[in-house]
Amino acid sequence: MAYVYDDQNIFAKILRGEIPNKTILETEHSLAFHDISEQAPVHVLVIPKGPYVTYDHFADSATDAEIVDFTRAIGEVCRIMEVAPGAGFGGFRAISNAGEAGIQEVPHLHMHIMGGRRLGRMLEKAE
Repeated sequence: MAYVYDDQNIFAKILRGEIPNKTILETEHSLAFHDISEQAPVHVLVIPKGPYVTYDHFADSATDAEIVDFTRAIGEVCRIMEVAPGAGFGGFRAISNAGEAGIQEVPHLHMHIMGGRRLGRMLEKAE
């Protein structure tokens, strides 16, 4: 499947410095910043700097260096924001919506890191 990246999406504009953000962490291949529509006390977005639309697009097309950097950036954000259970904190949820059925609003891969309170079930159990 061919992915078409829209370089006018809000995250592309943030990466180009056209829109300000509250940066938590910046690495060679990733940027993490506070979500402007926070849904939890901790709500950070981690995005790759490359033009990837969804997680599967990233997994299929990114370089090994980009994949390692993005994964490590997520771990570092969890430590910085004090939600990493391995560091003695309460835990977090990592969410990446993909495509129309996944309710993806911005066509640039982004991982939501949410925590700071009990988040409840992500989906109701099937009966």
